[in-house]
Amino acid sequence: MLIELPNGTAIEPGTFTALIAPPAIAIAMINGTTDLRRYLFLYVSGNFSRILTHIDRNAAAFDTRRAFTAHQLVTILNEAEHTVLFVEHDPTLFDGAWNMVAPIAQALEQVGCGATVILYAPSADRSFSLIARNARNVICFLQEARPSGLAGSARAGKVLQTVLETGGIEKSGVTGLQSESC
Repeated sequence: MLIELPNGTAIEPGTFTALIAPPAIAIAMINGTTDLRRYLFLYVSGNFSRILTHIDRNAAAFDTRRAFTAHQLVTILNEAEHTVLFVEHDPTLFDGAWNMVAPIAQALEQVGCGATVILYAPSADRSFSLIARNARNVICFLQEARPSGLAGSARAGKVLQTVLETGGIEKSGVTGLQSESC
């Protein structure tokens, strides 16, 4: 099962992918991939979610979990038995818990060996960037700057996309984030 993004890029099964995109793209990806309804799907959010209320949750196999701390997120990831895990990044989980960045990155990578794991954020912050170093793919949709005269125009919202392959890249310089193959 491939999860297709609105621009035709696909997320392969059995991988850990980091996705940076406007919320509308993540919502379209989840709602537009009808095959997701056939699989066990786990949506994990932190203290808040930007997109959960916009997702069509009519599938019987759609579960949600909420992590209030980084430790809870690791527990949720270690206990997950789902085919697809969509983790909405919450930087507030790392307030006072920077030591949890490496365990979360490693847990996402491990779960990605047997499931499709997507770590999502509308923009990258320090903790997301460190965790994404363990991802097999990093997919970025960048909002193009709006020209001053087009503030309300539909033409002003063009999205640019980049896919970065991270497999095989040495991840030196960040303690505890060395990637291992499945």
